[in-house]
Amino acid sequence: MTIRVEQEGEVTVVTIDRPDARNAVNPPMADELFRAFVDFERDETAKVAVLTGVPGIFSAGFDLKWASGDLSETWYSEHDLDDSFDGKDDRPRKGPMGPTRLILSKPVIAAISGPAVAGGMELALWCDLRIMEQSAYMGVYCRRWGVPLIDGGTVRLPRIVGHGRAMDLILTGRKVEADECLTMGLANRVCADGTAREKAIELARELARFPQACMKADRLSAMRQWSLEPETAIAREWRSVATFRAEGIEGAGRFSSGKGRSGDFEEI
Repeated sequence: MTIRVEQEGEVTVVTIDRPDARNAVNPPMADELFRAFVDFERDETAKVAVLTGVPGIFSAGFDLKWASGDLSETWYSEHDLDDSFDGKDDRPRKGPMGPTRLILSKPVIAAISGPAVAGGMELALWCDLRIMEQSAYMGVYCRRWGVPLIDGGTVRLPRIVGHGRAMDLILTGRKVEADECLTMGLANRVCADGTAREKAIELARELARFPQACMKADRLSAMRQWSLEPETAIAREWRSVATFRAEGIEGAGRFSSGKGRSGDFEEI
């Protein structure tokens, strides 16, 4: 089995398990990853997902040995996108690395140890948050082999780190260590080696404690605003008032009763 899915309470953990190939993803694995996250999206008991690899390896990207000889015209045609593509789960589309074209309603955290390069970096960029171990690294390593970023890398990287930094990484394909990733905002946390999975699950459980409709509404508004004029984006943000009616008024009542005072959020 090359893709493992485990439930840790309200957290779904998806693990890439192909260490002999540095967790390179071939088409059957991409299909497994895609199905795992479609299932996560549709599972009402699962609130947050963690995407990780076996210890010491996140993913070296798409399997270039497979690409050199086993990609058929069917593979190309099944990944084509038309004007109806919107990333939503009513008609989910698979990316070459699997879930990279899904716009989920729930957050995913990448737990990164070792390399997250080429398509593996694109998988990490697809996630909402990235926790990197001290010795982990990223890089557009596919630059050396004439393989473009076709799993959202050229879209998500500039939006995460800014255009100038993205051009540096995209054009040079250089190795980016964890501390530099943290400095530029590519990583959200850096942790000790061997602890990324644990730290990601811990963070996932924190997110799972929050009122979910509110968190998901804010997340989606932030994701959808990129193509909109500020006035339109603000108007659409107001739609989240429905979640205030559903969750916020009750939450305000909990605060008024004394919860959360002095920064104590253990019981919210």
